[in-house]
Amino acid sequence: MSVEDFYQCRQCGYCCQGETTVSLNKNDQERLSAHLGMPLEEVKKRYLRVTGNTVQMKIVDGHCIFYDHGCTIHEGKPWRCRQWPLHPSMLDDPGNFAVITASCPGFKEGLTHEEFRRKMKEAGKDAV
Repeated sequence: MSVEDFYQCRQCGYCCQGETTVSLNKNDQERLSAHLGMPLEEVKKRYLRVTGNTVQMKIVDGHCIFYDHGCTIHEGKPWRCRQWPLHPSMLDDPGNFAVITASCPGFKEGLTHEEFRRKMKEAGKDAV
């Protein structure tokens, strides 16, 4: 059993839109810099918004700067993006599960909360 049996990212961009993006930790920044093949300071200048200690990807036209009909940095994306939409709160909160699965076309149609919890456990993902 693997996560791909009930969820596969469609790169629709729904989770890549909004007023802000996820925060990047140091590892995310280094992975992004390596993926883009440019120095971190250049990446920050061109693609990131730095506010105090918070580093986020810039927003362009309501989407993450790296979204263009799909994630343009899919292999180098931050850990939060890699995790989403399999957020830890989905395991314990059926309401949050319902909201997230209804808004994300990557989930298998008709997947129930109980089935999701069981399949996550089978996939070795007790905690997302």
